[in-house]
Amino acid sequence: MIQLVWLIPLLPLIGFTINGLFNKKMPKSFAGMLASGMLAAAFVIAFKIFLEIKDLPGMIPAVQLFDFINVGQLVIPFAFLVDPLSILMVMIITGVGFLIHIYSMGYMHDDEGYVRFFAYLNLFIFFMLLLVLGSNYVIMFIGWEGVGLCSYLLIGFWYKNQAYNDAAKKAFIMNRVGDLGFILAIFLIFVTFGSVEFTDVFSKAATLEIGVPVVTAITILLFIGAMGKSAQLPLFTWLPDAMAGPTPVSALIHAATMVTAGIYMIARSNILYTLSPVTSSIVAVVGIATAIFAATIGLAQNDIKKVLAYSTVSQLGYMFLALGVGAYTGALFHVMTHAFFKALLFLGAGSVIHGMGGEQDLRKMGGLKKALPITFYTFAIGTIAIAGIPPFAGFFSKDEILAHAYAASPLFWVLGVIGALLTAFYMFRLFFLTFFGEFRGTKEQQHHLHESPMSMTLPLIVLAVLAVVAGYANFPEIFGGKHYLQTYLAPVFAASVAKSAGNHLSHNTELMLMAASVLGVLISIFVAYNTYISKKVVPEAEEATLSPLHKLIYNKYYVDEIYDALIVKPLYALSTFGHRFIELGIIDNIVNAMGSITLLKGKMYAKIQTGHTTFYLFVMVLGIIGILAYSLLFKL
Repeated sequence: MIQLVWLIPLLPLIGFTINGLFNKKMPKSFAGMLASGMLAAAFVIAFKIFLEIKDLPGMIPAVQLFDFINVGQLVIPFAFLVDPLSILMVMIITGVGFLIHIYSMGYMHDDEGYVRFFAYLNLFIFFMLLLVLGSNYVIMFIGWEGVGLCSYLLIGFWYKNQAYNDAAKKAFIMNRVGDLGFILAIFLIFVTFGSVEFTDVFSKAATLEIGVPVVTAITILLFIGAMGKSAQLPLFTWLPDAMAGPTPVSALIHAATMVTAGIYMIARSNILYTLSPVTSSIVAVVGIATAIFAATIGLAQNDIKKVLAYSTVSQLGYMFLALGVGAYTGALFHVMTHAFFKALLFLGAGSVIHGMGGEQDLRKMGGLKKALPITFYTFAIGTIAIAGIPPFAGFFSKDEILAHAYAASPLFWVLGVIGALLTAFYMFRLFFLTFFGEFRGTKEQQHHLHESPMSMTLPLIVLAVLAVVAGYANFPEIFGGKHYLQTYLAPVFAASVAKSAGNHLSHNTELMLMAASVLGVLISIFVAYNTYISKKVVPEAEEATLSPLHKLIYNKYYVDEIYDALIVKPLYALSTFGHRFIELGIIDNIVNAMGSITLLKGKMYAKIQTGHTTFYLFVMVLGIIGILAYSLLFKL
């Protein structure tokens, strides 16, 4: 079955090709079923490969399809690496992607670009699968750039709205900043190791000592790429604006796929980061800083999707914290649980927006519990899971990260718990404002309130179940668990484990840390309940009435305005200067002058070319006389 791995990315590519070519003639129902069916088939193949490889000893050879690049010493095959890490990611991508496709069939049913939407979704999945299956950095980079392109197409899907186009361009350009670091890292990897194949690079890297400068340079460049794709400080502002795309896009890109690409890349390159404690410290610091920074912004947002967007940025920060402290399995555990509960929350938000006739402002919602019962209960599960309350999935993955953070530095743990408290507060703030209290919308919205169709609610139910049970994939030993995920991924991280000393906490310490974080989360939930249920507080509608601190957070610390002032406007002024004074003033004048000289010479020559034979004979005679006179003078 392993040899058929090439079918996994091929199937969504076929779906894209058919829907793309027959966009205008394709029946809507068939387009959605085709796109969804391709992902279902890909998931089945991936699951069978998962069952096949989970008990295989040692590393599995890459499945080579054909020679891709062969120039001198640079040999890059088009090959797929089938190992526990890649197959885990493939199952998350195809499984959650399939549920989002099913959901989209209901959500996008009346959209005029329905077929085109499913074509884009399938193309996005194809590139994401290429990214995680590639056996070398070049194939990974092709998938990396492909998901960037598709995110542009999906975020700007409703292209008639200029604001959505601007959001798509912002995502595309900001990702290119990070991608420059990635491609420079690939060049440096080839120069250093003579190959870009994962097996070659990592086997040679394992023989190096910790702290080699060139490895530090490589890992920093790779991390720059990860910062862009996974929305870390300072390259995070594109992700909240990406909410301009349809809600299924938000769930697909910002829950289970594109934004986790940076996590996957670092986890795949784990031995390089283990060899560079400096870079690992940078990753951890940036991760926890992003987690807290984004969480504080989420406290004051009133757009239901924007709250979830900043929540995604914050949760990605936790994953980078895990990577930075060497908890590679913990990071991927959180990738998996986050894929379930964040996809659930985004799709639940889409169900709310669908029921509200397109309304996204929390201040205009309230009391939706009765009108949207399935959405309410599934959204409640997602909210509890992300808050980190046992026994839901988010509790186990979050506390595994916090435990490793404490082992590395108690300060990381304290900051991580603060981020968890903020997460619990803003998520229950969103939950209470949406589903409890009096309805604050218009009478027309209240009249049309309705639960979403089965195609939308069924994925919510499945994701809700996964958000409850997924934590048991890496159940802690202190509760009698066997760490199944850690055992499964052990071959991928074996070299890093051998290189690192590792810090292990006692069971009593681990239990105390868990109890402290859960207690803090419960207090945050109580504060949110007291504020938005008991006191019935509704966020201010006018920005002018906000306190200075609230206004600062509400405006996202003015990061976009700072970027606009320090980067966008100076570049715009420079380009304007170049256009007016260099292009128009110098280059265009030079080009115009050359044209004018040519025209002038043409007019001069035109006077000689009269077309009269007598004039030509006269000139010929003058020429003969001139030649004879020159000959005589020369002889003299």
